[in-house]
This record gives sequence, C-alpha cells and structure tokens, in this order.
Amino acid sequence: MLVIARDNTDIGIIPEMVNRHGLIAGATGTGKTVTLRVLAESLSSIGVPVFLADIKGDLSGLVKGGGDSKKVKERKEMFGLPDSFFCGFPVTFWDVYGVNGNPVRTTVSDIGPLLMGRILNLNEIQSDVLKIIYKIADDNSLLLLDLKDMRSLCEFITEHLSDIKTQYGNISPATIGAIHRRIITLEEEGGEIFFGEPALCITDFMNTDEKGRGMVNILTADSLILSPHLYTTFLLWLLSELFEVLPEIGDPEKPVMVFFFDEAHLLFSNTSQILQDKIIQLVRLIRSKGVGVFFVTQNPLDIPEEVLGQLGNRIQHALRAYTPKNQKEVRAAAETFRTNPSFTTYEAITELQIGEALVSFLDNDGIPSVVKRALIYPPHSRLSPLTPEERAEIIHSSPLFDTYNKKVDRISAYETLREKTEKKLPEPVESHKKQAIKSAPKKKSSDVTDIFGSAAKSAARAIGSQIGKEIIRGLLGSMAGSRK
Repeated sequence: MLVIARDNTDIGIIPEMVNRHGLIAGATGTGKTVTLRVLAESLSSIGVPVFLADIKGDLSGLVKGGGDSKKVKERKEMFGLPDSFFCGFPVTFWDVYGVNGNPVRTTVSDIGPLLMGRILNLNEIQSDVLKIIYKIADDNSLLLLDLKDMRSLCEFITEHLSDIKTQYGNISPATIGAIHRRIITLEEEGGEIFFGEPALCITDFMNTDEKGRGMVNILTADSLILSPHLYTTFLLWLLSELFEVLPEIGDPEKPVMVFFFDEAHLLFSNTSQILQDKIIQLVRLIRSKGVGVFFVTQNPLDIPEEVLGQLGNRIQHALRAYTPKNQKEVRAAAETFRTNPSFTTYEAITELQIGEALVSFLDNDGIPSVVKRALIYPPHSRLSPLTPEERAEIIHSSPLFDTYNKKVDRISAYETLREKTEKKLPEPVESHKKQAIKSAPKKKSSDVTDIFGSAAKSAARAIGSQIGKEIIRGLLGSMAGSRK
C-alpha cells in the first residue's frame, strides 16, 4: 500500500488499483500540489515512472531532500517519522521550448489532424479541410515533420486546386488560406520549436535509477500554460503515444506509469464533442496498458461525468460555499463519495484545513472505500524550487541531453515540393538537340501529376522509400503506428 494520508491509521492506495485512475480536487491554496507531490514520490519509490506538469514552477525541488518547510517538519513530528524520511528522487526535466529542460518535440504527421485542428483552433469546416491536407500528404508520401512542411503543402495545394478537385473534392481557397494563416501565427508564437525532430520517444519517460526508483518526469509548463490549447493538446498527444506504444497487460501488480493531468478543466473547455468522446475512450482504454491517469482540478464538476465515473481513487481538498452556486457544486462533489456515517461529507468539504482532505481509494475488489477525513502525509522532497544553477546541472547531466538537444531537419514535404518547383525552370540543352525538342509533341507538366498521382502509385513509392511511408492514424490522430 502506498501511504498517502492518515486519520487514526495510515490510508493509502493499493498499487494494483492505481491504473483505475484518480482525481485530486480542491480550491486554490488548499494543498493539491503537495498531494500530487506525495503521490509522485510514493509511486517513484516502488519503481513506477511518473509524468507531471510544473505549472507554477514549484515542483523542481523533488530532486532534493526536504525538511526546508516549517509546516512539513511539524507534520513529520506529528506522524512520528524518522529524520531519514527526507530524501530526493530521480528527476528528468522537459520543456517544449527547450529552455528549462530537454526539448520535447513531435512531428506534424504524428500529432494528426484532430489534435492539430485543436491547436490551430479551427472550426468544423476548416478541420475537415485539414484532414484532406493530411490525406494528400499520406497518399503521396510527403512527410510532414515541421510547420514549414505544412506551409509548403498548403501553398502547393492552393496553386493546384483545380488539379486535385476530382480526387479530393472541392476545397475553398479561403479555407486553405485561413489554415495557412493559422499555421504562420503558430510559428510566430513559438510553435516551430515544438514541431520537428528528434521527436520524443515516449519510452524515455519510463526509466528507473540505479536504486530501482521510477523516474519523475517534470514538464516545465509555467510558460506553456499561457497557451492552454497547446498545453492540453500536448498532454493528450503524450497519452495517445503511451497508448500506441505500450502492450495490453490488463491489471498489473503496479502501474507501468502514472500520468498527472494538472489544470484538467482546460482539457474539456471549448472541446468539440468528437474530441471529447475520443478523450473519454482513451481514458477508458489506457487502463489496459497499465497506465494510471490522475486529473488535478479545482472542482470535480470540471470533469465530464463520463470521465469522472472512471476515476476510482479520490482526494478532495477544501471547497468554498460562499454563493448558492458554490453550495450546489459542493453538494455535487460530496455526492461522488461513499458516505461515512461519522460525519457529513458536505460540511466536511467546506471545513477542511490546508493539507487536509477527504480520501476514498479502491479496495482489493475495486470498490471505493468509505470516505475518510485525513491529513496528507508530508513530502519527502524539498518544497522550494531549484536554483537556475541546480536545474542546469540536472539537465546537462541527464543521459538524454545529447539525444534531444540537437535538432534534425531531414528531407520532408518542404524539400520535396521545393524540388518540384525548381524543376519547372528551363535547363540548358545542346544545340544539336534543340530542333528535336521543338519538333517533339508537347506534354503536360508532370509536376502536379507526380504530386497528386493515384493512391496505388503513391503506396508503391512509399514502400520503396527509406523515409516515405503512409501514415495510419488512430484514436487521437497518432495511434496505430505513425513513425514507429
């Protein structure tokens, strides 16, 4: 059992039940981040790698031993814990912008049209056209690695709309233009850093140290959270990659990895019903891969009921009931727990102190336990964040540093289409051949035919090419073997 809290006795999660997912909820400042930290430490200590986003910049201290907080020391003494209780954990830092951690990249092809449409904030019609753009790239073995590949393909399609009409249907120039502008805007906002190679190999999240402790993967997200669509889409992509890579294993004795989705309400804000349905499906299916997902948010009502019903392990910090709306929300939160006759759940939620929570975990049969009011265990690690020098030392000493800190730009759609354009230029010919060329029957330029040829010919080219391959996208656009 992973001990997380204590009332009269220790309360914890059974490792075998962690992949049944969980929820950490509560108002700002009630202790959610410390609870997340305690859970991450407990999982790491039994060899389970975890992933979490550091939105406020206060989780980097996980790598160092704790005891730097007066309140933490008091809680340690209250629980009668030994001085050896404080310790650090193995940490790998990641950063989409490549500043405060190893760069995290994916390719335009891998992320797929559904998630790319969400990043670009496209409407329904634009999203349908984006799917056609991906289809054209797939049919013709055009690798979409970075945003310049996407721009080049949009430009090429715009120039040859009449040639693709019969195979792919009508595409409005205005719609292509709108998508093109969104791509340029994303580039200007730093999106070109995220898209490209080397793309993240998701199994690099799943390492252990020499003591057998699971790696704590911390995503630096204080800047990323300022772009909520990019933040949530990036985390969704990571989950879909885990689903794609990992084998079916059912319910293992302990999870193979646990994923903390902080600020989870952003995931379901302004989300299309199609994507929301796929998120629900992903959460349901990824359990069979041995992956546990914990959603961290202010109120349980931030999570759709279909997702909330799959979160068997619950930790509820305080909520405030100042208005009739607040009171309704607290009552709804209280109703998600199995009643404890010794106290009123609704009243307890409003009375909880910082570092105190209502907890209910699944038992050996997968049944939620009666809710208990308890104090969260103190963290082992340091609450104060690392200094820039300490962080830099950890980043540069990572065995993954050399792998991800050198960007690669191989031949892809941009280079292929540019070559096609350059071939249109006249080439010098020998004088004795000029007359023969003039008298030869004129042929239509093969440029458009080559790019928008039949799917069968494209597939044949893909099989024979070292870099070209048809991309098959699954549940969230990148499952089922895109670059693997």
